[in-house]
Amino acid sequence: MVVRTTPWPAGTPCWVDISTDVDRAVAFYGGLFGWEFDITAPGHGGYAVASKNGHAVAGVGPEQSPDQPSQWTTYLATDDVEASAEAVTEAGGRVAFGPVAVGDRGTMAIAADPAGVLFGLWQSGGKTGAELVNEPGGLAWNEHTSGDVETAKGFYAKVFGCTYDRVEGAGDYYLVNVPGGERPVGGIGQGAGGWQVYFQVADADEVVREVRELGGGVVTAPVDTPYGRMARVTDDQGSSFHIVGER
Repeated sequence: MVVRTTPWPAGTPCWVDISTDVDRAVAFYGGLFGWEFDITAPGHGGYAVASKNGHAVAGVGPEQSPDQPSQWTTYLATDDVEASAEAVTEAGGRVAFGPVAVGDRGTMAIAADPAGVLFGLWQSGGKTGAELVNEPGGLAWNEHTSGDVETAKGFYAKVFGCTYDRVEGAGDYYLVNVPGGERPVGGIGQGAGGWQVYFQVADADEVVREVRELGGGVVTAPVDTPYGRMARVTDDQGSSFHIVGER
């Protein structure tokens, strides 16, 4: 278990949130992970911060337009969101929104890399981002998938100084390291879907059963891996995410 109250090293996936039907998401994820939700003031658009054991783990916000897909967004930590936004543009990406202050919590922006994959930037203020990771109900892993791994690697290297270690036997898949990080902070490899989100669970098979009971679906059934028992599922609004079980 990791409980974090200080800023994550720049380039580290430090927060995830989803734009969706908030009431349905609160019911689904609260039932699945035991999350408790704190709805922010109306000035912040009814954004709900989910917590587990009193520690923030994820966010749930309302859809901004009827045609907006319901999907999880990964935010990467930055010490200077303005400088990172400029670096995104210089490296061939684009800034879609912000930077904008979120009260005294921090400053965020939404950007896209050259492959068109959306991600967020988060400069912490009063809130560091995810406070509980690698614990059931908390964030476990984030990975970038696209059709152009080399371009993606070059982009994140330019913006955050990322370096990479190829995973033997895993094809075109790399572990991502950031300056000041004690261990790999994520993965990057071939595929579709953009930034993928993994949540830790105690029992992957039991959680898959609960996903179905709550109206979600199963994209990939649980399978044993060297890193835990994994599955890809969807919530009751069709947004996909991964689970990684201790068993």
